[in-house]
Amino acid sequence: MSYVGPEPDDFDDFYRDDDPRRGSGGRRFRGRPVLVTFAALVPTALAAWLLWSVVNSPGEGEPPKTLPAPGQSQSSGSAAGTPTDPDAKAPSPSPSKSSASPSAKPTSKAPSKPAGGGTGPLAGKVVVIDPGHNPGNFRHTADINRTVNVGNASKECDTTGTSTNAGYTEAQFTLDVSRRLRTLLQQQGATVKLTQNGDRAWGPCVTERAAIGNQAKADAAISVHADGSAVGNRGFHVILPASVHAGGADTRPIVSSSRDLGERIAGKFLQATGEPPSNYIGGGTGLDTRSDLGGLNLSTVPKVFIECGNMRDSQDMARLTSGAWRQKAAQGLSEGIVSFLRG
Repeated sequence: MSYVGPEPDDFDDFYRDDDPRRGSGGRRFRGRPVLVTFAALVPTALAAWLLWSVVNSPGEGEPPKTLPAPGQSQSSGSAAGTPTDPDAKAPSPSPSKSSASPSAKPTSKAPSKPAGGGTGPLAGKVVVIDPGHNPGNFRHTADINRTVNVGNASKECDTTGTSTNAGYTEAQFTLDVSRRLRTLLQQQGATVKLTQNGDRAWGPCVTERAAIGNQAKADAAISVHADGSAVGNRGFHVILPASVHAGGADTRPIVSSSRDLGERIAGKFLQATGEPPSNYIGGGTGLDTRSDLGGLNLSTVPKVFIECGNMRDSQDMARLTSGAWRQKAAQGLSEGIVSFLRG
């Protein structure tokens, strides 16, 4: 915009008559030309101000613009809330997909736990452990005394088992050893199932005990017991299934594999516990073959019983009632089963 106003030689007209800075010509202030000039400036200035407002006012939806603080450039702050205090730290920007390092790899998820028993030398193997009797059997005599068919004979559903002279029962012993054995086998990767875990009022019957192993398609099954013979009779023995083919029983397919399982268990049990083979059954071999046990007759998977010692003999009783010895017993049984399953 060009300047419109008094010419340089008319500056004297702006001073009062008595102002010494007035020119010598005695001219007075020429008010009308100045008023006309000022009036001409107003519309032009107003139009310029309106144009600036339109160009610089915020658009629709845009946040109001703020002027920077004195001494601060406009680029140092932002409408997003970046701190203007020079000592304040601005928040680190979140990395975008485009700014991510090409070498960065996404965090992988932890591998899921494998099904069954997990990893180990017995992974994929199934073992059924049958803790002999049940602590509650003595309260359910009518239930356990009923007869069941074991293929070649009829027998009681279950029995109470024996005990030490001090009252430590076989059912307590078998459940403790079985739980310890389960832990050891699971540590080797096996899938382990107990026929009862103290969670039943009585039983199960011998027929059901066999069925549990069959239905699980167990690679090996063992029934844990302790004997109740005369004083002086001591030692362990492993009971193997005889060849039975009668009624619903047919052990012929499992006789050979069960013997292999029993022999391995006998050897490892002796090494782990120091318990000698029975001096009253098995002729010193620690092995006995029977055809009257429903848990063996009705099994379709390799299965044996073990009588870990005589609860009525003082020497055996001292071992059977020791937690440390029961752990050794579980270790010997585990090693025998592992040996069998690994061939």
